[in-house]
Amino acid sequence: MSTTTPTTSGTPATGVAGKNTIAEGVVAKVAGIAAREVHGVHDLGNAAARAVGAIRNAINQQDRSQGVSVEVGEKQAAADIIIVAEYPVDLQKVADDVRRSVTQAITQVVGLEVTEINVTVSDVHIPSDDDAEAETESRVQ
Repeated sequence: MSTTTPTTSGTPATGVAGKNTIAEGVVAKVAGIAAREVHGVHDLGNAAARAVGAIRNAINQQDRSQGVSVEVGEKQAAADIIIVAEYPVDLQKVADDVRRSVTQAITQVVGLEVTEINVTVSDVHIPSDDDAEAETESRVQ
């Protein structure tokens, strides 16, 4: 993710001209929050990003833009979102819902036109895997 901070011209609602600057990290965070709110999304990011995210969660420093990369221009934005879906869900529907949710959030919260949202389903979370891990942990005390 780039560290540049694109600018957009401010609307002179108060009669004062100027520029509004919205960092790419802010757009990525908004997109990440919107994607996580979609039913059927278990987590964001690939395996490596989720491993780092687990460490961050352990120290109470969640990265809300994990699994999200964005490109931000003066008036438009595009995003790539990597998700882990819950099993069993309709993967196409979840991807479409993520696209819709992220588009709406970027448009309403950030005020940019969305040109493209690419959604990649990198894994499927099976709840029984969590149960097996819990049983293993409970045997060792």
